[in-house]
Amino acid sequence: MSTPRTSDSGARILRVLKALKGYSLTGISNGELAKGLGESPANINRAINTLIAEGLAVKLDNGRFAPSVALLQIAQAHANEMSTAQHRINEINQRVLAGASR
Repeated sequence: MSTPRTSDSGARILRVLKALKGYSLTGISNGELAKGLGESPANINRAINTLIAEGLAVKLDNGRFAPSVALLQIAQAHANEMSTAQHRINEINQRVLAGASR
C-alpha cells in the first residue's frame, strides 16, 4: 500500500492553522510562527494569507494572527455535537441502570 502524497505548501498551511490554537485573544506574530514551526517568515506569510483568504484566520489590530470566528464556529459545532451525543449516551445509561435495579 502506498502512502498518500501531500503538498508541502498544504501541509505548511495546516501546521500554521494548528499553531494558531490558544491565540484567539492575543494572536501570534509571523516571527513567532516561523520560529516555532521552523519555517521562513515568507513561507509563514504565504500560509497565513491563504488561511485569511479562506476565512480561517484573521489579522488582529495588534498585527498578530488568530483563528477566525468561522474557525471557532467549526470548533464550537464539534463541541455541541459531542455534548449532544454524550447527553444521549447518559440517557441510555440511566435507562439501563434503572432497568437493572428492578
